[in-house]
This record gives sequence, structure tokens and C-alpha cells, in this order.
Amino acid sequence: MRLIPLMTVAALCVFALMTAASANPDRWRSEWPDTDFENSSVSNWGEILDGGPPKDGIPAITGPNFIPVVTETDIPDMEPVITVEIAGETPRAYPLRYLTWHEIVNDTVGGVPIAVTFCPLCNSGMTFDRRLDGKVLEFGVSGKLRNSDMVMYDRQTESWWQQAIGTGIVGEFNGKELTQLPSWMESFGQFKARNPGGAVMAEPASNRPYGRNPYRNYDSSTRPFLYSGEMPPHDIPALARVVRVGDRAWPVSRLREAQKVTEAGLTIDWTAGQASALDTDKIADGRDVGTIRVRDGQGRDVPHDVMFAFAFHAFFPNGQWMLN
Repeated sequence: MRLIPLMTVAALCVFALMTAASANPDRWRSEWPDTDFENSSVSNWGEILDGGPPKDGIPAITGPNFIPVVTETDIPDMEPVITVEIAGETPRAYPLRYLTWHEIVNDTVGGVPIAVTFCPLCNSGMTFDRRLDGKVLEFGVSGKLRNSDMVMYDRQTESWWQQAIGTGIVGEFNGKELTQLPSWMESFGQFKARNPGGAVMAEPASNRPYGRNPYRNYDSSTRPFLYSGEMPPHDIPALARVVRVGDRAWPVSRLREAQKVTEAGLTIDWTAGQASALDTDKIADGRDVGTIRVRDGQGRDVPHDVMFAFAFHAFFPNGQWMLN
């Protein structure tokens, strides 16, 4: 795990410069013998940095167990979860207290193989369909970062994937896009109130301090971790949250003030009651950053992401900022 408070800025700068200086994939070939580095859309290998842990050093979870929400007594109501609701199936909550330490959960819901992902460094939490080109992929954490965002890999071809955009960037699946499914972050209390018969992911059998945030005070920092790209325009703080739908971004500060915004064919609601997972040492004590729901004109949930502004600008440099 990347324990940011324990690393000095000077050490990070030296580390990043050393990594960028050897900007080619040769140093990774022994660890990734099955990855086709010749098939890549990465124009500058210096953008990909070693984040600290090695391949699978942050262990993804496959086939998690679930328990009824009424029997879960250890998770405080304010703690955030990623909610997945598939028609005809029991709604499922994936607590960020687990995803912070594992980053990827490979699951199957109603016959649909999904990957629930969370990159703490970008606050990006998205759910993808794991089916692609006749294969069911299983994802792991590569230990690499690009624009401070997690680089995932699939165990079938060892292709590398950019989590924030769900796109293959190296290997057999270079240029392929995963299908993003509707899911959203909300508090565990909000999930329980709406889904009293729902299920919540059970605590993994791993030695991790679940419920603790190893990125203390990160979302009030002025600079992202291991990021050297441009800062966002319009004087938007780098680690301000924005709601991304496609290539548009709505600042959460605007949504918090309005509480409901209807434009571009969408209705975006902000509701109080969800703790930040990247604020205080104890996740449940994090400040209230609110819950976002994005729906279309027919009231259907729309795939989206609540990410940091710097990450949106890095991956969508020509994106549209939905300002007042």
C-alpha cells in the first residue's frame, strides 16, 4: 500500500526522476514476460511510474463473500460504499474500507462478471463488465501509476489497462474499451435505508487495518501523488472532486450548492451524508463530501465517475468543464 504520509516530498521527487530517466519498458519485461510491450498506445513511457508495491502487491479480490446488511454491525453509517444494482438481483455494496486496500474486486452478479474498482489517488470508483471479445477477464493491480491513476492488468493476456478510462494501453487489448456499468458511491447508511434486503461485501480474510485511511489528509493536499502533469484550468484545485460523464466534468462544489442540476440531458443530485475516504485517519470520521446520483431523462442511472479534477484534466485535456 502506498503510505503517503510516511514518504517525504524530496524522496518522491527523486524517485519519480529516476523512474522517468529509464523511460522504456525493458526494465519491466522480466516481471511481465507475457505482456506485449510492442503493442502500446503509450507515447511516453516516462508517464508510467512504479507506485511502490510490485505486481499484485496490492491484492485484488476475486469471488468475494456477502452478508445481509442487517447483520453488518462493524461498518459505520457514514462510511462510503460503491453500490451496484443490477435488475432482478440483490443490490450489493462494496465498502471503500476494503477497496482502499485491494482496489479491485472481481465479482459476478446475476451472471454478469464485473470488476468494481477504486483508485484512491484519483478518487476514481468505477464498475466494468469483465467480458470482452469472447473472454471473461480477471483483473489485478499492476503496481504501476500513470497520471497518478492505477494501471490494472488482466490475468488472461497480461495487458495493461488505465482504470480511470477503462481502456487498454499496453498488450493484446491495447485500444480496447471496457463497458462501464452504472454504479455510484454513497454512504453505507444510505445504501441500507434504500435496500434493507441488500447485501454487503464481507470483510476479506487479509491482514489489513480495514476502516483506516492510509492516505490521511490526501484530498486536502495541493498536489497529487506522483503526478507531474498540468493542473486543472479555471483555478479549480487539483484535488477538488468533479463528476465525470463522458468528457464533461461538473465540479462537486457547484452541485453541492445547487443540490440538483439538470443539463446536457442529465439530472445530477447531491445529497449530504457520505464521509470522505481520503480525509481523516479513520474513514468514518472523514468530512461529509455528499453523495452524487446521475440519471438520464427517463430516470435511469448513468455510468459516471467522481474523480479528482487533476485526473479529469490529465485524461480528458479537451474535456468540457460544466461551470456556472
